[in-house]
Amino acid sequence: MTKQRVLVTNAYDRLCFFLEDDGKITEILVSDEDDKNGASVQVGDIYIGRIKRRIPNIHAVFIELFPGMECYCTEEETACACFTKKNGKQKVCVGDELVVQVNKEASKSKKPSVTTNISLTGRYAVISMRPHEPGVSSKLPKKERETLKNWLKDLATSSCGVILRTEAAKLPKEELSKEIRTQENRLIGLLDRAKTRTCFSRLMESDPGILAGFSHVRWESLAEIVTDIPKVWDRIRAYLLEKEPDILSCLRFYEDGQFPLTKLYSLEQVMDRALSQKVWLKSGGSLIIQPTEALTVIDVNTGRSVSGNQEQYLKLNLEAAKEAARQIRLRNLSGIILIDFINLSGQEDRELLLHTMRDLTAADPVKTEVIDLTKLDLMEITRKKGRPPLYEAIRKKEGSNE
Repeated sequence: MTKQRVLVTNAYDRLCFFLEDDGKITEILVSDEDDKNGASVQVGDIYIGRIKRRIPNIHAVFIELFPGMECYCTEEETACACFTKKNGKQKVCVGDELVVQVNKEASKSKKPSVTTNISLTGRYAVISMRPHEPGVSSKLPKKERETLKNWLKDLATSSCGVILRTEAAKLPKEELSKEIRTQENRLIGLLDRAKTRTCFSRLMESDPGILAGFSHVRWESLAEIVTDIPKVWDRIRAYLLEKEPDILSCLRFYEDGQFPLTKLYSLEQVMDRALSQKVWLKSGGSLIIQPTEALTVIDVNTGRSVSGNQEQYLKLNLEAAKEAARQIRLRNLSGIILIDFINLSGQEDRELLLHTMRDLTAADPVKTEVIDLTKLDLMEITRKKGRPPLYEAIRKKEGSNE
């Protein structure tokens, strides 16, 4: 398993969280904690909201989390909510108060969206309010997944849904069972408390600012956490003391003022490349990455590697697939993604390319699905939306500074 390093420092005049896997930056989070003044929400926050309006013809419901913060939810899902106050006899009524959790932050012209299927994410398991077929991380080998699924089915659980995370495979079954029970009791307790709280109460806040970046860290393979900002070092230390005290020895304060952390790890260059439209490949080809309102298009160009040889085209496409998977995660691209590969004539080559991309995206902690490769060699990919993509987070911060 690859070793991970976390770097937290100022880049582009912003507080940034960098996650490094085996010497390469794989994720960047631009902290919005300066904006976290009650006027914004982030993924994972749980509130008691109020239904402000319904649009029946598109089955949409808009829920106010607090004055001025309106979020979208489907009418069908809202009907299955944990209501703290009903305002009418219909399943969904304007004025109803209910428990909701933010699952997508605001993006461009779109409002944040919420879910009524409240969930809590622990180190080993995700516990959700509604029961479903037991789930296990797809990153585990198939045989191990099936064993854990069967174990979950035999486990006498409450009415909650359970999904085991990758690290659950290393925990003894007795300890894992105890962890699941603890998480279930936390969720049940939270929903019980909601019944005595007023509308617009925030029942739970997700990890704020740069601390949210730790959600994708594999603790067992973490080599070190490095920052050169004293206040950030204090915050991370407090966070680790509460959540992962065994990792405290990995935390290091960088003090060399003559050679900043950004220079030591070339972090500003990483940011420059992650915000650029063009990404060069070692073969001489390139990727052109263009986000639009509806989807993101990635075009694979042959550049200096043109040869007309199908074997060379396959080699270039495989190289492009590896870099595209990295850029999707690095830039936090989401929604519909289309990759325009170099045309391949052989079905075997096409299948290899498709299989390779599925293997590459399987390592992404954000749910990513490679759908198919069309006749025009356009690869269709979907990636779950949550936080805004990197270019939007930077633009948002620039706008707030003007």
